[in-house]
Amino acid sequence: MLCIIDEFTREALAIRVARRLNSTEVIAALCDLFILRGIPAYIRSDNGPEFIAVALREWIAAVGAKTAYIEPGSPWENGYVESFNGKLRDELLNGEVFYTLTEAKIVIEAWRRHYNTVRPHSPLGYKPPAPEVISWPASRPLVEKPMLN
Repeated sequence: MLCIIDEFTREALAIRVARRLNSTEVIAALCDLFILRGIPAYIRSDNGPEFIAVALREWIAAVGAKTAYIEPGSPWENGYVESFNGKLRDELLNGEVFYTLTEAKIVIEAWRRHYNTVRPHSPLGYKPPAPEVISWPASRPLVEKPMLN
């Protein structure tokens, strides 16, 4: 599982579920997010084989981002992701048995959406990190109409 978290907003941007992830799958996941959200200044990650692969390092440099690897055995350097992984494990994974990879992808994506749009987060004043994903289209008209006096 590849979990991608925005450290500023605490939003879970993506969770890629697969039996095995390599640098190509990581690049695809990051590419999708960069297209939607723009290129971040830094990408923080552990030193797993998919993150230290030459192809991934070259791609990250080519798009203009920088890497911030955490030291092996230093989970406190990646606190937001470690906290997220603990919540994912406690709130979902420990209570589920997945019979297929497809089932795992669907259930985990549903949990990610709930985490972002409904679940309260104490560091954010007990608000979800991305409630505007649900409320924005309904709260603002697509075309501004002039006011008549």
